[in-house]
Amino acid sequence: MAHLRGQSRASVKRMRAVIARSRTSGLELADIAYPHAAENDVVVRVHAAGFTTGELEWPATWTDRAGRDRTPSVPGHDVAGVVAELGFGTTGLEVGQRVFGITDWCRNGTLAEYVAVEARNLVALSEQVDFVTAAATPVSGLTAWQGLFTHGRLGAGQSVVVHGAAGGVGSMAVQLAREAGARVIGTGRASHRDVAVGLGADAFVDLETQRLEDVGQVDLVLDVFGGDLLDRSAALVRPGGALVSIAGVPRVRPEAARAVFFVVEPDRAGLAELEIRLRDGRLRPILGATYDLEDAPAAFEPGKGGRGKPVMCVRDDPRVVGGR
Repeated sequence: MAHLRGQSRASVKRMRAVIARSRTSGLELADIAYPHAAENDVVVRVHAAGFTTGELEWPATWTDRAGRDRTPSVPGHDVAGVVAELGFGTTGLEVGQRVFGITDWCRNGTLAEYVAVEARNLVALSEQVDFVTAAATPVSGLTAWQGLFTHGRLGAGQSVVVHGAAGGVGSMAVQLAREAGARVIGTGRASHRDVAVGLGADAFVDLETQRLEDVGQVDLVLDVFGGDLLDRSAALVRPGGALVSIAGVPRVRPEAARAVFFVVEPDRAGLAELEIRLRDGRLRPILGATYDLEDAPAAFEPGKGGRGKPVMCVRDDPRVVGGR
């Protein structure tokens, strides 16, 4: 058994969590076992947790890495909170420290009072950043960071088209690309124009009334939609550039350029870069609705989606800067 440092498992045997028992039964609030801190794990006392309502469609919500059923499962993969416990061999973090990060896709998630996370998936969270803002950042922020810089290799003086520029990933990408010195062209619906431009987009294409092809050639297209829009985007990429998508493998490849499909990966260095930008105000997520733990199951009901990242608040006053 792993040697635990911090809160004893004997002191907290059960906890409240939002669970999914099957694809058809919906979500419910239940008492479940307190999480086990495996080697190199951290147990985080959750203050706020971001989530995506589409998670119930993801295979990893229902099975582990070996494809075995793991229900009942806990959704949510963005977390902000305080370290409650350290598993054997865990280094770099301390009990009582404020942290935020991303959880493993195939383990129980963050819509709970506590969650076990690999330490490498967390970074320290400064007192200047509130828990709700932090919880809205990891998955969308890392996706944008990796899409732009790891896979897209975007640099100063280059140009990028960001599809869904007012969405969770797109809004992060607009801010990060602009800060990197790139020319940013956002796309979306007309109602999204002001948000995208306000975040730093140099131009905006209304996909319902304007021709995407009129944009001309760019160094990078970051796609979040897939389908026909992804196919058409290939023609925008100049030689040596990249077409990067999180929605599917590009069926149409740009000429003399790279075509990349990726799924966001945990990245401590990337999280640290995001935390610096949250702290000094260079990056701000678009927040959606906030829910108490008791109300979180209702957030997954059809028609409840909206603009911005939904966040579940577990502890009192998670917006308080420096709160523990």
